[in-house]
Amino acid sequence: MNDLFSKQTILAVDDVPENLAVLRGILSADYRVKVALNGEKALKIALSDTPPDLILLDIMMPEMSGYEVCSRLKADPRTMKIPVIFVTAMGETEDETQGFKLGAVDYITKPVSPPVVHARVKTHLALYDQSRVLEQKVKERTAEVCALNVEIEETQREVVFTMGAIGETRSKETGNHVKRVAEYSRIFALHYGLSEDEANLIKMASPMHDIGKVGIPDSILNKPGRLTPEEFERMQKHAELGYEMLRHSSRPILKAAAALAYEHHEKWNGKGYPQGLAGEDIHLYGRITAITDVFDALGSDRCYKKAWDDEKIFSLMKEERGEHFEPKLVDIFFEHLDEFLEVRDAYRDAE
Repeated sequence: MNDLFSKQTILAVDDVPENLAVLRGILSADYRVKVALNGEKALKIALSDTPPDLILLDIMMPEMSGYEVCSRLKADPRTMKIPVIFVTAMGETEDETQGFKLGAVDYITKPVSPPVVHARVKTHLALYDQSRVLEQKVKERTAEVCALNVEIEETQREVVFTMGAIGETRSKETGNHVKRVAEYSRIFALHYGLSEDEANLIKMASPMHDIGKVGIPDSILNKPGRLTPEEFERMQKHAELGYEMLRHSSRPILKAAAALAYEHHEKWNGKGYPQGLAGEDIHLYGRITAITDVFDALGSDRCYKKAWDDEKIFSLMKEERGEHFEPKLVDIFFEHLDEFLEVRDAYRDAE
């Protein structure tokens, strides 16, 4: 947009020099006037680093008519919003209709009247300025909304992670467990073929996989020995509890968290809980969280066991291919083992 103290620029296009001289004489006191004797020159000026604020365009010109010039201006995103006023001796209704169809904003009939030229130019420059101001405000508001959305999403991530960490802390597990599971989930999702956005969604939601543990008594969560059948049945309830806590939200992160909280203890062979789902009937998010949660749990100290060594972990992962875990996910695990081990090393628990 023009600086407050600078003149706006008018481009006058006509193949008759005398007509350009008339327009220059009418407008030069109030505007910076550029002229072009043909369409090619007009287009070159319009596409320059200092495009005009309005174009006065003759229709009947050799080689390239004003209609064609206008059509090309309106087809180019760089010039499509510049207002075009046809200045022509052609005054038939169909001529005006053709011009408006091409995107012209007005017509001035030759021989031109100075007051009419001033009035039309002033009006359409004001409208153009107003549209640019409005467009800038829309851009600013859009940027503000985008920034707010980013802030909301970041807040959701923090809340999800914090709630997940709280759930793990109750069972004497560290916040690094949810960090590792989150990173593992993203790696699995990407190599499974999911988009970057969906992989990040799973990563953000996965810390909530055990949130239902907040409803399980400490005496069961932190029991050092083997759980009784009754205690284990009570422990299993955490999957349903987590689902009930999350399922009413329409937010993508919490919807994803609800799915994986509910189904991360299902098994590929149908022998898991709480629904006994099998194969692809288990939500992919649940299948991914199942393998990430088990891999991390096996390699970590828990109140009821010491961490397993890698050889024992890898052996179990292979044994559970097609049993506990989806075969494709086990294959991804071993094909990209270095990535999983890198995450484990980066987020090791303190001794």
